[in-house]
Amino acid sequence: MTQNMMSRIFADTDFVHQSGTPEELRVAEYLKAQCEALGLEARLEAFPVAMSEMEEAHVYADGREIPCKGFFCCGSGEVEAELYHMPAQDPVSIAGAKDKIVLIDASGIGFFGYQDLMKAGAKGILFQYGDTHYPVHDIDERDLRAAVVGEAEKVLCVMLHTADAVELLRQETKRVKISIRQREYEGASHNVIAELPGQRDEWIVLTAHYDSTALSHGSYDNMSGCVGVLGVLDALKEQPLNYGLRLVFCGSEERGLLGSKAYTRDHEAELSQIALNINLDMIGSWLGKFIARVSAEDKLVHYLSYMGAELGFPVEAKQGVYSSDSTPFADKGVPALSFARFAAPTAAPIHCRYDLPEVLSMAQLEKDIAFIAEFTRRMAMSAVCPIGREIPEKVKTELDEYLFRKRRP
Repeated sequence: MTQNMMSRIFADTDFVHQSGTPEELRVAEYLKAQCEALGLEARLEAFPVAMSEMEEAHVYADGREIPCKGFFCCGSGEVEAELYHMPAQDPVSIAGAKDKIVLIDASGIGFFGYQDLMKAGAKGILFQYGDTHYPVHDIDERDLRAAVVGEAEKVLCVMLHTADAVELLRQETKRVKISIRQREYEGASHNVIAELPGQRDEWIVLTAHYDSTALSHGSYDNMSGCVGVLGVLDALKEQPLNYGLRLVFCGSEERGLLGSKAYTRDHEAELSQIALNINLDMIGSWLGKFIARVSAEDKLVHYLSYMGAELGFPVEAKQGVYSSDSTPFADKGVPALSFARFAAPTAAPIHCRYDLPEVLSMAQLEKDIAFIAEFTRRMAMSAVCPIGREIPEKVKTELDEYLFRKRRP
């Protein structure tokens, strides 16, 4: 795949394409067409996602209205209470949340943090997003995820810009009122699936998510990974493979890995035929180190380090869990790893309006794809995939913590 071809894909998908929207479906159909142009049959598989149409959302601080975005799927209604700033989520801080609207120093919250706030009696939550030094004070859109709420009650949640959150404290705001009205419904997102068969009826699955967040065009996070998967296919499509390659472009990753969770759920009977999952999430940036996070035996960590040394391609390989679509595969017992070129937010920002094609180097992306394609080729042409099927206990513990089955110490 030439640099011009890669640049064209980024240009063609240079728009916001959130989970469950017509724009996300447009990108799914585009990726399907790209697979077909490379000679593979491809299909879309739909899965349900919780959606919402926000009709109005307001925050009033001592009577003054503050710009905000209501959280999708947090319900509708109105609540007023004393403001409580909670910069940390330790037990002492959480104890002060009773009957308060809580302002926290984060743009989201995990399962245990939310459960703790509900048990403490919080009446609503103010989140914050953004950089006070950016010229545009965007406010991100988020949803209150079912995986976070669990069996607890829903409370009204809104997002503020960080600059406005600071003003609430500077002006010693006493009381806050949240008012939200929205229509919640079940929508659909899609996974795009294509296959390049091998000699065995077993597969190496390549994954990359293609959805973006509300403000982002998603070039680095993660059209770069999608281009990487297409690049691997282009490099290996004429090679005699022992293990087949299955390509899965995942929808709705940004809302909690929903596409890969749907795939591993709906295809659970086939997972025993998957020898390895290779996930690509954010590659090709001008700056940043190339990393591999291995949710599999430690031997694979060493193999990647040795291979990088052999090819003169630096790789920081470590065992662990990566916050991306490799995680549901590992959780189902499939050895998995994620590749990324991890750059600082100042060089390659994500989840904001500055995630654009300009943060990427087509020359670096070409190099990253070449390394990933060579690793994939070695695995797919092996007589027997050398990676052990057993997920190490250390990784299982990290999976339990990441997926909210166990609280981190």
